[in-house]
Amino acid sequence: MASNNTNTNNNGSVGKWEVVKKGGKKNGNPGKPGDKKSGGARKALAESNLLSRPPLKMSETVYENFEKIAKKQNKEQVPPPTTESTNKKPATGKPSKKASPVNSPRPSAYTHKNLEEAFKALDVSELKQQLGRSQTLFPESPSVWVKDLAGYLNHKLTVPESEPTLSNYAHDYPYCLAGKELRGVIKGLIGRCSDTLPDFFDHCVSTMLRELDRQTDEPLHGYRVCIQAVLQDKPRIATQNLPEYLELLRSVQNRPAKCLTIMWALGQAGFYDLSQGLRVWLGIMLPVLGVKSLSSYALTYLQRLLMLHANLTKGFGIMGPKEFFPLLDFAFMPKNALSSSLQEQLQRLYPRLKVLAFGAKPESTLHTYLPSFLSRATPHCPDDMKRELQKNLQETIQSFRVTNEEMRDTIESQELLECNTLCQNLQVKMRSDSRTARYLHSSGVAGVSQQAWGKVTLYTKQGFSWLEMNTPHYYSESVRVLGPLMDQAMEKAHATAALVAHNTNRLILWVRESTPLLIEWVNTNTPDSVFQVLAYLKELLLILHHDYILPAMAYTSQLLQRAWESLQDSCNGEVSVSCLQGHAVSFTNSTWLLLQHTTSAIKTWAQQLLTPA
Repeated sequence: MASNNTNTNNNGSVGKWEVVKKGGKKNGNPGKPGDKKSGGARKALAESNLLSRPPLKMSETVYENFEKIAKKQNKEQVPPPTTESTNKKPATGKPSKKASPVNSPRPSAYTHKNLEEAFKALDVSELKQQLGRSQTLFPESPSVWVKDLAGYLNHKLTVPESEPTLSNYAHDYPYCLAGKELRGVIKGLIGRCSDTLPDFFDHCVSTMLRELDRQTDEPLHGYRVCIQAVLQDKPRIATQNLPEYLELLRSVQNRPAKCLTIMWALGQAGFYDLSQGLRVWLGIMLPVLGVKSLSSYALTYLQRLLMLHANLTKGFGIMGPKEFFPLLDFAFMPKNALSSSLQEQLQRLYPRLKVLAFGAKPESTLHTYLPSFLSRATPHCPDDMKRELQKNLQETIQSFRVTNEEMRDTIESQELLECNTLCQNLQVKMRSDSRTARYLHSSGVAGVSQQAWGKVTLYTKQGFSWLEMNTPHYYSESVRVLGPLMDQAMEKAHATAALVAHNTNRLILWVRESTPLLIEWVNTNTPDSVFQVLAYLKELLLILHHDYILPAMAYTSQLLQRAWESLQDSCNGEVSVSCLQGHAVSFTNSTWLLLQHTTSAIKTWAQQLLTPA
């Protein structure tokens, strides 16, 4: 941006900069950097992928040019000229001009200890003046306005940069530190520049990546604030170019700081919209979940996302089998790319991911998961995976049966009956068919119980889903309402406990003092005949114990031993589950026959009574 244009329009504030010219270079025509609209691909994202290329003209803003001029002046300062150099190049006679304090170059040391101090020291009125100047110079270029905002904030928030993910702070840090007036200015400007926000988001990300390449420890808090402010109002911006960002992420995979910066920036959308956060996690973080330097933050972000959004219904429909089964493998397959601690963390998140994958009506989606479940059910499947697969297969087959039962009310066809029979056969095989199961099936009890169990399972799952979605809300409400009452109750309980303890101590002292006197009184006033009766009662109890209780216990033990030996003999010397099932079936049959005979006898007797002679 040409300095003469700046001198003309800035009235001394910016026009007092003087730059030592190099060679025959001349300042270019300033033009209007905001005239380029974001028609096709977003340019700032392409810039970050080609970091060696000079930045495009459109990315220069008023405030950035102020900084560049100041930095260039610092670099091109030369020592005082000698006599020889003075003779070669006479002075122009123009007095040197000083830069205004507002646009002075960034100091070498950080000016604030922390961001709280930096936000308090930020002059909002000065920011408004700067933005007003930018809008006056470029009235048709809102992209320049928002870039000036980012440049100003980044210049003023001079605090040492922490690790890229800010995992030790709140999810909306550092934007949460901005005061009400500053937030109003930022939101007002963003609202007026809505068409340029996708490009502005890419500009902030690419600028942060360029600063990381320079390795100057330049603070990036201003760009972080702008990213959070944009995504708070328009979280969908983060998911418009996910494939390009994934390609960029993979191209810098050997630079963890840059990767984590990209993941942090895109992930801010999820804190305001669960569906957009899931799209970011599945599209950006899941593909790099096995990368050692990125896996920890990916799971930490997922945990924070799922805990922040207690109601998971807004995330239904985002995850399908393609995304679910890699997570299943990461969670339950041993010796994968995740460490044991990260695998345990993923296993704790797995139930909520499962709810998101199956959706509000699992019976209508589980059939799409069945082939992948069956492909993993191999003889060499690990125990943890086997248990989870068995559970999922039972739920899937049960969903088929429940759906068939619901369809039976409206449709009755041979195909439906065959499907119902197939589901029933699969369930029987999975639960290891036995003679008891066959008997119960032939008697009709199995069909009724399975149908009842299907309904119970369905309603139980719906109940658990409701509890999982609503428990955090009702818990927080209970804490808010009952918290003060509980505090009062605890205070009263403490006071009551202290009173009871005091009275108990007095009672114990009284008992200690009175017990010897009571014993002495009893010994003195009790007749000798009472002690003789107690002695006779003691001898009677000893005789009962020795002559009756002990022999009865020995006899019972012998009976149990004989029963066990007879059971072993009936099972050919080895008591097994199948043998016990056979005995159970035999006992059930005999009991059933006895009940039938008894019922028949009672019926015959009743008929005889009612029949006239």
